[in-house]
Amino acid sequence: MTAFRGRVLAIEGLNHVAADQDPFILALNHSQGPEAVLVPTWLCFHRGGRMVHFMADWNFLLYPVLGWIIRLHEPIVVMRKEAKPRFLNRLRPWFEPSRTPFAAAKEFLKDGRSVGIFPEATVNHHPTQLLRGQLGVSRLAVESQVPVVPGGIRFPQHRGEAPIGNEEPFTIHFGPALMPPARENNPRRAATLFHEQIMSAISTLSGKQWQPLARRTKYAFPKA
Repeated sequence: MTAFRGRVLAIEGLNHVAADQDPFILALNHSQGPEAVLVPTWLCFHRGGRMVHFMADWNFLLYPVLGWIIRLHEPIVVMRKEAKPRFLNRLRPWFEPSRTPFAAAKEFLKDGRSVGIFPEATVNHHPTQLLRGQLGVSRLAVESQVPVVPGGIRFPQHRGEAPIGNEEPFTIHFGPALMPPARENNPRRAATLFHEQIMSAISTLSGKQWQPLARRTKYAFPKA
């Protein structure tokens, strides 16, 4: 666990993500790029090798070392983003999965394995504000009838309103599992209400303020 040396300052709520709690959906805020590798790696180590399968953008699989590490955790590949530089998009068909990310996640849960999702659906470097988030986590929980474990990643050494940097150390706080409402005739309404509960819990655990009415997909920062 050399990669964690000096990066993860403290962890709380380990019992909520123990292997004997599977299956669950882990939902975390996403403030810096390295979290997407460090958190799954740490979970695998501390769960005795049992993985939490995170959603991962296909373009990260293009990088030799990073892609190898991500593949070790059997990710749920998401094809939504473009590769950079753009000519690498020619390789996109090689990474196209046979199932949609939603279907793959449901299959993992059905098999008794846990999945991890960042509901903000992008890296949000803002130090105090959470994005509105997408309904994927709550929809998945309602349809699969599995609990959601909310998690908050904090950056106690960060000061001011500047963007959170990729090298900043962090703490992880896992909260009690949230049980989804029963399936009903209006699944969209059930997912919307449960999404509010999930994001509110992430807000408390991360120390960031949730912005439920914000339509933005990222925060703009003034140039220095």
